Amino acid sequence: MDREPDLAYSDRYGRRNKEYISLGCDNLPVLKGRSPIQTYSDFMRSFRDTFKHFLGIVITEVQVGMGPAGELRYPSCPSEKLKRPSSPPELGEFQCYDKNMLASLRACAQNIGMPEWGYGGPIGVSDLTQNPEETTFFRSNGSWNSDYGKFFLEWYSGLLLLHGEILCMATTAIFLQTGVKIFAKVAGIYWHYLTCSHPSELTAGYYNTLTRDGYLPLARLFGKYKMILCCSCFDIQDAEELKGSKSSPEGFLRQLVYAARMHNLPLSGENSGTILDDKSLDQVIKSSRLSSAGAYESSLSFNYVRMDRHLFDPHNWPRFTRFVRQMSNARTFQAKLDFRGRDQYLSSCSATEEVKRSFAFY
Repeated sequence: MDREPDLAYSDRYGRRNKEYISLGCDNLPVLKGRSPIQTYSDFMRSFRDTFKHFLGIVITEVQVGMGPAGELRYPSCPSEKLKRPSSPPELGEFQCYDKNMLASLRACAQNIGMPEWGYGGPIGVSDLTQNPEETTFFRSNGSWNSDYGKFFLEWYSGLLLLHGEILCMATTAIFLQTGVKIFAKVAGIYWHYLTCSHPSELTAGYYNTLTRDGYLPLARLFGKYKMILCCSCFDIQDAEELKGSKSSPEGFLRQLVYAARMHNLPLSGENSGTILDDKSLDQVIKSSRLSSAGAYESSLSFNYVRMDRHLFDPHNWPRFTRFVRQMSNARTFQAKLDFRGRDQYLSSCSATEEVKRSFAFY
């Protein structure tokens, strides 16, 4: 990327984001004669062959990274600036200004006889933390809902869906008959969710607005390839958001659950942070009941991620074990705990024998 900057995404200011190779390069021979999709496929194939004796027995699940942080999205907000409850919600920036994305946009605009729409992203999107109603593109009656806005957003989100489909096809072919379940992750982008235009979702590539469901196409895609949809923010409440921010993690999750149900798509939840307070753990249980109600009770699993040393603090460990017990007793879903680094941690820390015995049970 240092030698070839256009391998990286770019926003309207020319700022490059190197979290993930631009999907405008997906099928171009930019990596010593090979495309990023070919290279990633080779990596997955090597993983499959190296661990073939463990697949379906020890390694039962594989999550395929499809974008920044493994999520199928554009890097509209850099990782270090991702939403925190105490920070103003960001609109995000459209990532369509590297030469390959612009070439695709120009071709698409010319194809419909509107070449003037192919010179770049929308104007009037303003600054990252600006109120959407103060922008000409994102406000309630803004140009997001104009003919031009619909054209651009369909192109922008359509490329992301195409990127996801190419990776789904490659992954399904590589891991066919290995016995592993394949996971794909979407981002829990819930700030500005209660506005008409949902700007933060639009810049991330999710064409989800007051008049359009942007998660049904994602669920349809993953359902087509029999994958499992993974998302975070199971532990966040609307009440935690800044007053007047119009953010809604609970509203976002309800919509995603509905989309998953529409396409009989299993759902896997994750916690967004390492917070271990009772309020967050209770919210996970509440969200799981939403996701596994009625006929869907077997379609949800939960990964407890980001385990660290604080989990074993005397005031945290009893709370955590009580949480696991509640999940099991409520039969809301299969509690599947992601204990990466467990053995290394236990061998190096000063955890009590009681903690180690409890941990071994799980």
